[in-house]
Amino acid sequence: MQPGIGDIPAPRLARGILVAVLLSYLLITVLNLFRQDIPASDEAGGVAGLAAVFVLQLWHSAPSARQRSARRRALTLSLQGLVTYLPLLVYASEWGGMAGFLAGSLLLLLPGPYNWAAYGLVGLSMLVQPVLVGRSLLDSVYLCESTLLTGLVVFALTSLAELVVRMHTARQELARMAVIEERMRFSRDLHDLLGYSLSAITLKGELIHRLVPAHSERAQSEITGMLEISRQALADVRTVASGYRRLSLADEAASARSVLAAADVSVDVMVAVADLDVRVETVLATVLREAVTNVLRHSKVRNCEISARMADGAVRLSVLNDGADTYRRDSSPDSGSGLDNLGTRLGAVGGTLAADRLDDGRFRLEAVIPARPAGVAAVHRVG
Repeated sequence: MQPGIGDIPAPRLARGILVAVLLSYLLITVLNLFRQDIPASDEAGGVAGLAAVFVLQLWHSAPSARQRSARRRALTLSLQGLVTYLPLLVYASEWGGMAGFLAGSLLLLLPGPYNWAAYGLVGLSMLVQPVLVGRSLLDSVYLCESTLLTGLVVFALTSLAELVVRMHTARQELARMAVIEERMRFSRDLHDLLGYSLSAITLKGELIHRLVPAHSERAQSEITGMLEISRQALADVRTVASGYRRLSLADEAASARSVLAAADVSVDVMVAVADLDVRVETVLATVLREAVTNVLRHSKVRNCEISARMADGAVRLSVLNDGADTYRRDSSPDSGSGLDNLGTRLGAVGGTLAADRLDDGRFRLEAVIPARPAGVAAVHRVG
């Protein structure tokens, strides 16, 4: 199938339309010249002059024309003025249409309001020549009006072509930003989802290693739990790839209780919220995952309190633990982005994140999210 107009890139199409219109005006002037009873040498000179006007107009209608120096713009505008007015002495009003190109160039390249004043002066100047050669006032008005109209057409089409280029560039930039945002989402989701699962698998693997010699039945139970976490990690990877993910705060709280208990941490869980917006619940569940991951990786914890409650139209999730060790950190070079990721997620739904050490030495991570985030349609979990 042959490519159609719709397959041509928008900037190229807009530029092509501008060139086609300019050539159409030139062709009309060529036909007007050839209708006159003038020598062949004058006809050749007229064609050469039209070619000069066309080249200068393309130069002035180029996207970079306004960025050129004032001196260069003044020089090329002066040249266009010469090839516009001097041929009038030979070709009379039949050359008058080229004044519209000059008027359009002045609109494009001169700063406002001088551009509009110069544009008007070019149009008024076309009133003079027909009167000098004895033509009617009606011919003068017609030549003036056609000059002004041509100038507007040149100005409008050139500006439109520039606008199309800018919009095309902006669309490409938006597409690039969308790709970057998707990569960041993928990175955040992998960190937030798999960090917890891999930590839990590592913890249970160490526990199983200790239990196998003397407590084979409990080791078998822990292996079952580790397999469940592994399957969940695989499901999480699939949801990250698809871009769609829902998490349950209650399920995450139950999982946190199991994993922390396996690490010999005394856990107190109180989740007193229900019927949450899906987006709010997913963000809270992600916060809880990261908090438990930090407990397992960065702390020597014996007691942990997890609570979620409604207060003043907001959901408040708090994870409080003892034994926080400031100097113990994950040795991975990429281990420090968890709280930043959570801050980004919470900010997207109007929430806030606070992490601080209390006077009694305990460490608290607290997330607060409006129960109904502004600008987000309420969606509730079904089933």
